[in-house]
Amino acid sequence: MALDRLAGENSMLFIRSEQLFDLARRHSFFYLSYGIACCAIEGLMSAGGPRFDYDRFGIFHRGSPRQADVLMIAGTVNRKMAPVVRRLYDQMAEPKWVIAMGACACTGGPFREYPNVVLGVDKIVPVDIWVPGCPPRPESMQYAFMQLQKKIASRTQERLDARAASR
Repeated sequence: MALDRLAGENSMLFIRSEQLFDLARRHSFFYLSYGIACCAIEGLMSAGGPRFDYDRFGIFHRGSPRQADVLMIAGTVNRKMAPVVRRLYDQMAEPKWVIAMGACACTGGPFREYPNVVLGVDKIVPVDIWVPGCPPRPESMQYAFMQLQKKIASRTQERLDARAASR
């Protein structure tokens, strides 16, 4: 009897390389924080502390966009900062994801009547996960990373289903 019939096609014994890479991507996020306003101080700094220890979930901060795969944008983005955000996004390696945290990054927040404020960072870079709140709680940031893990897992399943359909 063949080993694949004994262990099953989707067992750890017969894992495909892209499944292994996606498993590693899901459980090791390296994020670059682009903190502009109070969301960065209240949301991101408390999330890195001992109470909401992101390291135990495999979420690590990186200081360079070339080493990061998640861009976290926190705070009000104005038109002068928009090219910088786009440049940071372009410098990140593929695959890359963007999390917009806080009301200001999502919609412009209380500063939306000013003409220099970008009404949502999705006008600059494609956003994968939205985290509402002013400021968002660290628990909501953890939930955002869990949603990002589910998104990566669904992409893996879509690729596997497409491969099975093409046979």
